[in-house]
Amino acid sequence: MTTAAERNSGNSGSGAAQGAEQAQQSLATAAARNLATTTKTPPQMQGITSRWLLKVLPWVQVTGGTFRVNRRLSHTLGDGRVEFVSTGSQVRVIPLELSELPTLRGYDDREVLEALAARCEQRDFGPGEVIVQEGQPADRLVLIAHGKLRKTARGRYDEQITHGVLADGDFLGDDRLTGDSGTWEHTLTSLTSGTVLTLERSAFDAVLAGADSLRAHLAAAGSRIPAQRTEDGESAIELASGHVGEPALPGTFVDYDLKPREYELEVAQTVLRVHTRVADLYNHPMNQLEEQLRLTIEALRERQEHELVNNRAIGLLHNVDMKQRVHTRSGPPTPDDLDELLATVWKDPSVILAHPKAIAAIGRECSKRGVYPQSVDYEGHSVPAWRGVPILPCNKIPVGPQGTTSVLAMRTGEKAQGVVGLHQTGIPDEYSPSLSVRFMGINEKAVMSYLVSAYYSAAVLVPDALGILEDVEIGY
Repeated sequence: MTTAAERNSGNSGSGAAQGAEQAQQSLATAAARNLATTTKTPPQMQGITSRWLLKVLPWVQVTGGTFRVNRRLSHTLGDGRVEFVSTGSQVRVIPLELSELPTLRGYDDREVLEALAARCEQRDFGPGEVIVQEGQPADRLVLIAHGKLRKTARGRYDEQITHGVLADGDFLGDDRLTGDSGTWEHTLTSLTSGTVLTLERSAFDAVLAGADSLRAHLAAAGSRIPAQRTEDGESAIELASGHVGEPALPGTFVDYDLKPREYELEVAQTVLRVHTRVADLYNHPMNQLEEQLRLTIEALRERQEHELVNNRAIGLLHNVDMKQRVHTRSGPPTPDDLDELLATVWKDPSVILAHPKAIAAIGRECSKRGVYPQSVDYEGHSVPAWRGVPILPCNKIPVGPQGTTSVLAMRTGEKAQGVVGLHQTGIPDEYSPSLSVRFMGINEKAVMSYLVSAYYSAAVLVPDALGILEDVEIGY
């Protein structure tokens, strides 16, 4: 057994050892840091992105602040989209939106349009239903309020060939309301659930019988659109080829659009405030004013790219021609959908822009099919590509609440009649191209103010320079 003396001796030895461990034998790090110089980074900002759109756009100098896009005279054939309103489960077409139909383009008699809208009948459908059958009498107008439908037709060897996908706002059969209705040349099969509104030929004729203004509009419609025009709607240039001898050659001239679109430079601005004491005393090792300006300019450039994508006047998403909009076949972005997108800018596609999550979805769909897109070197970066066209990330392209987004394909450059950025260099107090930092003075609280302004815009020189793949589902 252990005696009391041994226990006491052991306790005293343990206490001596603990005291030896607690005794400090060198300078502590906390005290040493007071004599050391801390290595610091410049202020970091998570909101800074690659801003590929600003890099890929060729920037055109706009000296007068306005950029005019002159084109050949073209004739719009009513290729817009129809909008609807819903009350509960009831869906109605907005009467004035019926003027988006080619036969009613420019017609604005509200009373007659309301009568036509009131005669539209609603039909809800589920996936796999046939809305229009090829070969059956084409006796009605079909307005797609919601949902996605595949447009197919019988091919030369009786196989079914897909001719595209129709979705929200599209329509079919508007030309069947006047003249010989004939039979449907396509079959419409629903891919998702949704709603269509139909206007029977008999209902249209009933309204037409009591509307003198509508009859006059339809009678004059043919004379407003010249018979000689290209497939793009431009007035034709008469030419002769393959002839022999001395036939009379056709005379021609190139007609111009009398009302070309003009783009004015947009502006993003903010006022940067810095206290004079901070600017005077706290400038080592980093200049406080320069760091404040750097982060402010980064935020302005981010806003600039956001506006170039989403602005309702100049944004690319809102300036895609209706004929340049395609929909996914099933939802996710498949290789077939990417080919369809590139076909909209087939002349010389430069880049594809997509949200990073959309790029991930593209990779999943390609892997699912055993297709592995190659990478290309683009401005020193290895980026994924489709058919040799770089796919660049752009987080400014929005993702909707239902997990859908869009993918843009574009041709860039003024010589290529593509998409160009607009700016003006040489402005007063210019800090970087088309961005100025202007000193506004010091107030009574010793705070300096600087006005930071960025001027920019974008223009689509011809419609087929920009295409969009819509309703891209990024979930898995």
